[in-house]
Amino acid sequence: MADLKAGAATAPRRSRPLSPHLQIYRPMLTMTMSIVHRITGGALYFGTLLLAWWLISAAAGPNAYATFEAFIGSFIGRVILFGYTWALLHHMLGGIRHLIWDTLHGFEPAEREWLTVATLVGSIVLTLVVWVIGYLAVGGPR
Repeated sequence: MADLKAGAATAPRRSRPLSPHLQIYRPMLTMTMSIVHRITGGALYFGTLLLAWWLISAAAGPNAYATFEAFIGSFIGRVILFGYTWALLHHMLGGIRHLIWDTLHGFEPAEREWLTVATLVGSIVLTLVVWVIGYLAVGGPR
């Protein structure tokens, strides 16, 4: 007992992490959407390569453009294009959410959750609206 200083705890000390991590925090929707925002940012990089391929093939001539059109018109091409559309709209709405937070608004728990759900639902709805309008503009699926 002589080794114990006055006021020192008698329970053994637990080693604690140096910084908070995912095992400490309960996963929340805002946390998940933050991760998804970063993932969509990376997806937009690769989608921009697809956009560059489209522009380069259009400038390169009819054969190059036909190759691009065959890819983008395939099932996998349309899935990629649909995903790119969703990633673009989701990232944009996430940026608007962060802009709202930059004005020091929307930090109450209910407001945070509402903005997060609005970002997710809004990106899905806007993606579907863009694709329906696109299909209507070209006369339906080809």
